[in-house]
Formats: sequence, structure tokens, C-alpha cells
Amino acid sequence: MLCGIEQALKGGADAVQLREKDLEIRTLLNMAYRLRELTKKHNARLFINDRLDIAMAVEADGVHLGGTGIPVGAARKVAGEQMLIGRSTHGIDEAVEAEKAGADFITFGPVFETPSKQQYGEPLGLAMLRKAAGKVSVPVFAIGGIKQKSIRDIMAAGAHGIALISGILASNDIKLSTENYARNIS
Repeated sequence: MLCGIEQALKGGADAVQLREKDLEIRTLLNMAYRLRELTKKHNARLFINDRLDIAMAVEADGVHLGGTGIPVGAARKVAGEQMLIGRSTHGIDEAVEAEKAGADFITFGPVFETPSKQQYGEPLGLAMLRKAAGKVSVPVFAIGGIKQKSIRDIMAAGAHGIALISGILASNDIKLSTENYARNIS
């Protein structure tokens, strides 16, 4: 896994999120330390999913919170202003609520059909992404079913960027795929 992430960083990924929900805590912590080394080497940001304690221990750039985890306000009390706090959102009301609670950024989706986000219902689509981006002032990152061909439309809908996994890590050439995604965002 780390080899693939390093290839993505070499290809221009400017942030990595460690999202391993089923790992034992010490294993997760060790992985976070290794990722922190890699992201520093490539001048990229590191975000830890839901585990504020691990994010703080490895001096990550931020934490990304799900809807059922620690609330944004509580995370801010612990982390202060030294860490970016993001929040997953699956609708306009959640996006507005996350900003009001103090989130520095949000992910919004799923924008398109994707097997990994089926539990959140039907894809929200570009029109909802546009509405959400217009309702909040924090950066909005589109997530869910993102392909190379949809990036221009996503950015035109007001997204600050994209968050994805399979589009890069499932690729035969991770570095090249990352370069292509990065080129289309610019």
C-alpha cells in the first residue's frame, strides 16, 4: 500500500487520508507515522480519518470526521487551531451544519454512483454539489464515483477539489493516473 501511495505523491497528490477503520490501534498508529514521513518528503498533507488522537500523535495536518464520530466542535476544542478539521457530508443541510460547527473543509457526496458509498443512497449529482458549494464558504471536495472525464464538470460546479481512492490506487500506473487527475483539476 505505501508503495502505491508514494507513487501517487510522486504523481502530484497533494494530500493523503489514512482511512483504515478495521486496523488495531497500534498498527494504525505505525502506518500513520510511516505516512507522515512520506507526506513530509513529498510536501503533501496528511489527514487521519476519525482518529483525532492518532492525528495529533503523528502531527498530521488534519483529521477528517464522519457523521457518527466526534463532533467538529469537540475536535476543535482538543486540536485547537493547529489542525485542519474536515467533515463528511451527504447533503446540503449537513454541509451547512459542518461549516457552522467549525469545519475547515467538507467532502460532499457521493456525487456519482459508486459501490463504496451505496449506504448513503442515490448519488447527489452535480446540481446538488453546485448548491452545496454555493451555501458554504469552506472548501468543498467532491467524492464518490469520480472519473477523469467528470473533473471539469465537478470543478465548474464549485468544488475546490476531489477526493478519491480507486481512480488512482486501482490503476495500473498510479503515478500517471495521479498526474492526469492533477492536470485536470488545474
